[in-house]
Amino acid sequence: MNPVTRLIRMAADYKWWMLLAALLGFLTVGSSIGLLMTSAYIISKAALHPSISELQVGIVGVRFFGISRGLFRYLERLVTHDTTFKLLTRFRVWFFEALEPLAPARLQKYKSADLLNRIVSDVQTLEHFFVRVLAPPMVAVGISLLMWILLRVYDPVFGITILLFHALAGLAVPALSYLWAQGTGEAILKLRADLNVLILDQIQGMAELTVFNGQDSHRKQINEVNRKLDRLEQKMTRISALHEALIGLLMNAAVLTMLVFAIPLVQQNTLDGVYLAVIVLGVMASFEALLPLPEALQFLEKNSRAAGRLFEMVDATPEVREPDVPEALPDSADFAIKELTFRYEPNATPTLQDISLSIPAGSRIAIVGPSGAGKSTLIQLLLRFREYHTGSIQLGSVELKKMDSEQVRKQMAVVSQSTFLFDSTVRENLLLAKPQAEEQDLTQALQAADLWNFVSGLEQGLEAEVGAHGQKWSGGQRQRLAIARAVLKEAPVLLLDEATSGLDAFTEQAVLETILTRLSGITIIHITHRLVMMDRFEQIVVLCKGRIIQQGTHKSLLQKEGFYKEMWQLQRQQDMLAN
Repeated sequence: MNPVTRLIRMAADYKWWMLLAALLGFLTVGSSIGLLMTSAYIISKAALHPSISELQVGIVGVRFFGISRGLFRYLERLVTHDTTFKLLTRFRVWFFEALEPLAPARLQKYKSADLLNRIVSDVQTLEHFFVRVLAPPMVAVGISLLMWILLRVYDPVFGITILLFHALAGLAVPALSYLWAQGTGEAILKLRADLNVLILDQIQGMAELTVFNGQDSHRKQINEVNRKLDRLEQKMTRISALHEALIGLLMNAAVLTMLVFAIPLVQQNTLDGVYLAVIVLGVMASFEALLPLPEALQFLEKNSRAAGRLFEMVDATPEVREPDVPEALPDSADFAIKELTFRYEPNATPTLQDISLSIPAGSRIAIVGPSGAGKSTLIQLLLRFREYHTGSIQLGSVELKKMDSEQVRKQMAVVSQSTFLFDSTVRENLLLAKPQAEEQDLTQALQAADLWNFVSGLEQGLEAEVGAHGQKWSGGQRQRLAIARAVLKEAPVLLLDEATSGLDAFTEQAVLETILTRLSGITIIHITHRLVMMDRFEQIVVLCKGRIIQQGTHKSLLQKEGFYKEMWQLQRQQDMLAN
């Protein structure tokens, strides 16, 4: 289905508001026409020195249309903007609701800047959909019919003439402008998206660009894209100026044609000469409704392209399908994985193959292995971020895919390698896990993460800002805040996905000690390639190339030759060299 058609269907909930706004727009332009026509009548009639009584109707008309024009303009702007914001809210909520089930699996192929551009710029582009695309044609059609009715009272030829010139100004000029600008709107959207990607890369990669002397080349790319964008926007400006000139030319031609037809009628005494100015000024005022039409087609292209980019994303099939009738969560938090095999693509090499694993509730298990072994993929499957098709994952005695994903995730808290902290306060970042948490809950969570002494020592305490991505804090403090957030969630399962890999050895050991000592009674699944404090885990699973190649305790695995012992020895050598 055409993107514009789909947008119109989405906007149908506000059809009465849109019709009211279009009616007010029609009344505004109609009042302008009435004001000029009655003013022309008074001036022309007054030149003949009639009695004041003959001018009373015209005087009342000028007062009425002068006041009503301002009133209708105010109401039209009020209703139009209110309708626009309603539609914009509708589009934003729709896009987010459609986007959320696709995360993270279906969104990984998009760059973060491209996603941001679609969520912000493309959705923002749709704010013009009603004001610049839908409303102007409705107002123009209404005004054309009004002028046809008014002018045919004087002579049927006048009505046909105004319809002809309105058709040229309302159809031919916009079509010509559209042909000149065809493809330009799409190119502008693409260049803006490219520019946003480059600028975001510049900001996020500032340190790397500086270290490797890449700032100049990256700046040249930005300048080149900016120059192309500037040229296209100048082209659009020239087209807009040209279509305004063409409509002005058609307006003058319409006036001239009307005079050609009207003057002989005046000479023949079939038309009062007073009405010459009335007709001319009425024709001129009516073209106000036609001025936005060429621009409407340009905005139609932009809106169509922006909507197409949004529909491209939301039309994707979610990776995880929710069951029609989800089963209830079991009381137990035991995990049982049986003969699990997973591929990212149907014909790709399995990322996980024949994985069978039992994780009792309250146990502590470490899943280790080199990068690319499939550790993080296993976490994604447990969190229902991706769908498995071969094998089984059971929570309690219930198949994971038969339960509601949101309910499954409520049973788990996650501390990842790249902890995301919002540019807000300590309190707000903690409340993400439990919005209804009390002050005492926050304090206990920070104490459990061994962070309370640090936070209470800050001047603003819980109201202290952590900065974008927690940049005002050290890596260890950020991870401890993530642990506090996980504790606050009170989930029975804690997933650590390389949670300590970016920390120095001392901080890494301290953070792990905090987790293992303070968080008792819950299941801890530690995904890592760093063999630190492995003797504190009840079970260690060694993954390599998607398969479980070893399994046991730290002590038992070191007593026999194998991959785990090699990893342990290699890490000890690296630690010795580092010290």
